[in-house]
Amino acid sequence: MSSEAKPLSGLRVLIPRGGTWGDLVSKALREQGAHTVTSPLVDFAHTSEEEKLVDALKRLEAGEFDWMTATSSTVADVLTHHNAVIPAETNVAIVGEATAVAFRDAGYHITRTPERENSTHALLDEWSEIDTGEVLRVLTLRSDVAIPVLTEGLIDRGHDVTQVLAFRTVGVPASVHIREDIESGRINALLVASAKIAEEVAAQFPKLPENTIVACVGVNTLEAAAAVGLPADADDPDHPDYALKRALIETVESVIDQSDMLD
Repeated sequence: MSSEAKPLSGLRVLIPRGGTWGDLVSKALREQGAHTVTSPLVDFAHTSEEEKLVDALKRLEAGEFDWMTATSSTVADVLTHHNAVIPAETNVAIVGEATAVAFRDAGYHITRTPERENSTHALLDEWSEIDTGEVLRVLTLRSDVAIPVLTEGLIDRGHDVTQVLAFRTVGVPASVHIREDIESGRINALLVASAKIAEEVAAQFPKLPENTIVACVGVNTLEAAAAVGLPADADDPDHPDYALKRALIETVESVIDQSDMLD
């Protein structure tokens, strides 16, 4: 297939996160013809629940949990930072390709991932062990801004859940060069993959050109983007950029779905 025939040819896209997540998303978009520019607008900081996290990781190493869960690649970084040990008998359920890559790269085993699609809802639907009637001890590790879908789903099923905010998500200023490229239209598409990223885009780039595509991944992200005034014109099927925007979003969803925006 020639580059001209690919659905995202000619699109210059800002990737708002680095690391494993950014690498996988960038690779997927380039395969569809896009040119990608990685400029993290968010980074991850120590949790406000550090003592709780350290205690939970000690309990994890001692084998007190039947399962642990993660839906963000950053959890693998947190575990590595703390030299955390996941016993062989503790099962690990994760969501997201980026999360899986990060866990494997860090040397951690994975027991279950959703097969139907990379989403927390799919994991809950396919996770047969949580519907047997046995009360499981589960450790859920997530971001301070994540929506606790997985945690609440497990609690609703009667399981003994220890939930810990493993890290905080903080904003990162873009460089002057990136701001100039966006304001001039040289970067003509912005990927918005979480509510926090939506806030950073609105705050850092208040003068977006009218034809800049703002592609929001996930319903919660779209709602957050609308709340901070980001344009959503291309969400209208009659908009000339609608097909391009949908191709961009669907390519990203094939890699991450909503795993990093949920618990």
